[in-house]
Amino acid sequence: MALIGFDIHDGIVFVTINNPPVNALVQPVRQRLLEVVREIETSKEAIAIVLRGVGRTFVAGADINELGKPQKPYLPDILNEIASSRRPWVAALHGSVLGGGLELAMACHGRVAAAGAKLGLPEVTLGVIPGAGGTVRLPRLIPMQHAITMATSGKPISATQALEWGLVDDIPGGSIEDAAAALAINLASAGRASLLERPVLISADINWEEQEKAIRSKARGANAPLEALAALKEAMLLQPEIALENERERFLRLADREESRALRHVFFAERAAGRSLKAIAADPADLRHIGIIGGGTMGAAIATAFLLAGSKVILVEQDNGAVARALERVRETIGESARRGAVAKGKDAEALGRLVCRNSLEALKDCELVIEAVFEDMNVKTSVFERLDAVMSPNAVLATNTSYLDVDAIAASTRYPERVLGLHFFSPAHVMKLLEVVRGRVTGERALATAGALAKHLQKIAVVSRVCDGFIGNRIMASYRRECELMLEEGATPSDVDAAMREFGFAMGIFEVQDMSGLDIAWAQRKAKRSEKLSEGRAACIADRLCEAGRLGRKAGRGWYDYSHGRPEPDAEVIEIILDESRKAGCQRRPFTGAEIITRILQTMQREGLAILEEQIAESAADIDVVMINGYGFPRFRGGPMHMLEMSKAHLLPIA
Repeated sequence: MALIGFDIHDGIVFVTINNPPVNALVQPVRQRLLEVVREIETSKEAIAIVLRGVGRTFVAGADINELGKPQKPYLPDILNEIASSRRPWVAALHGSVLGGGLELAMACHGRVAAAGAKLGLPEVTLGVIPGAGGTVRLPRLIPMQHAITMATSGKPISATQALEWGLVDDIPGGSIEDAAAALAINLASAGRASLLERPVLISADINWEEQEKAIRSKARGANAPLEALAALKEAMLLQPEIALENERERFLRLADREESRALRHVFFAERAAGRSLKAIAADPADLRHIGIIGGGTMGAAIATAFLLAGSKVILVEQDNGAVARALERVRETIGESARRGAVAKGKDAEALGRLVCRNSLEALKDCELVIEAVFEDMNVKTSVFERLDAVMSPNAVLATNTSYLDVDAIAASTRYPERVLGLHFFSPAHVMKLLEVVRGRVTGERALATAGALAKHLQKIAVVSRVCDGFIGNRIMASYRRECELMLEEGATPSDVDAAMREFGFAMGIFEVQDMSGLDIAWAQRKAKRSEKLSEGRAACIADRLCEAGRLGRKAGRGWYDYSHGRPEPDAEVIEIILDESRKAGCQRRPFTGAEIITRILQTMQREGLAILEEQIAESAADIDVVMINGYGFPRFRGGPMHMLEMSKAHLLPIA
């Protein structure tokens, strides 16, 4: 079938886009669509047109590779011809209707949607704004407040929400093509006014300054959401033709900026992550029935992730009391997911019904995959794996959820080390998208195939790491955390460092993060390293002294900051400890600028990242960026530390 097919039945022209898998509006598709639009316009038989897409979706956008490299015909020109056609066009929408796909649908004179369709303008997630009339047409179809939400967040809405707001005309119970044809005939008979002649749907109570302030706060340094807001405001204030021209100019300008290049890098990096797992031909373990050992915070969250994905889970704890507590944790975690709308109504009870809690490892013997999620202690974990070895079939895959420990040493405690791998889930495991898959020295293909299938099953981004202390993410974080503590000795304060990181685009600074997660976890790791005589080079002792003083973070009411009033506040005791350690280290204290702090942090991340690549711990530099963005809050719109290093080499960014 041609890229654009069309046929006529009783005066209705059915135009079909056929560019699988997502019907992207690449240049050849645009070229043929423009030709078809013009052929139909001169046809004497055509009364009305139904526009549809074949396969699983209508149109999920344009080709991201074409961003910044415009090729004729341009999408806005095609959409303007459709919008000004003498005959009505009606879009029959299903699957994903995103970006240029939604702009195409809005240029039509009517829209019907399948019940499961998703509609959105995700351009801001790529550092641009809609460039084919999206910000001008959208607020003429739906209230401006909703248009602001869609265009500045990039999040899609359901067909039901689209119908309620006015973005689509109908959600038929039957064929969307038949419903679209009926609507097209009605429009041909009744006549219609151009959408651009309609007024913008604006309520008098929109405070544009407040909108900008709120969006700026959420964007944390990203520019595209603010540009989208400005374009929507112009759609209200200017003549439509001028607003369309301005929107296009904004789109082209943004597409050529570093923010868009960085976000495109992340888009492709996330899709390429875990490439070695995708190349494995072995059969994975059956994920319909899995086992988890440990029902603490992490174990309960991992169980929740599998339950919500449709798996049956056997959760094992050490005694009946611990079993009861684990069951309650899972119930609370699923309930929280339901309250925030992450679980469809009624599905929470269904998910919980697939959970079985037991106090014996024998209950796991029929599972093909078991994930250990007990306390982060090598002796405890190896003990669990030794006992599992006696229970599980040789074909079962055994995974350890660890963030630091030596997976090879854990595997060596079993008779079949090839079936052992690490799965570093990020907390909360049922929410966070990142999964570090730790490939041991002898990890076999079935175990790795299982990791790849598991990531897909749970809709996570899998990044493969070889074995080292902290793997990819925690190794880099430990490195720049040490650097931040050294800056404290040299003259910075915790609030200086955290403020610089927030200004750069992190949601929280490193010391705020430590307080939230608890200082005792890293403290235990440092003590273990010292007992094994593993040197870290020069390191500050400030964090150790805070822990010794009982300052373990938010859970203790004090850590790097004081939380007695609920919010983090600088504490004189912490400053005194810092000053004392500065004196011991012989440091001449000096003030630090935010730029100096960020430069030190970035250089440390990049230096450690290069070492990780040299040691072949990570499969690519892009994987390191994916880990730091999705697991550690590195600002997405900057592309990751390794991307920034490459851009500095190309002289597109200041050298960090």
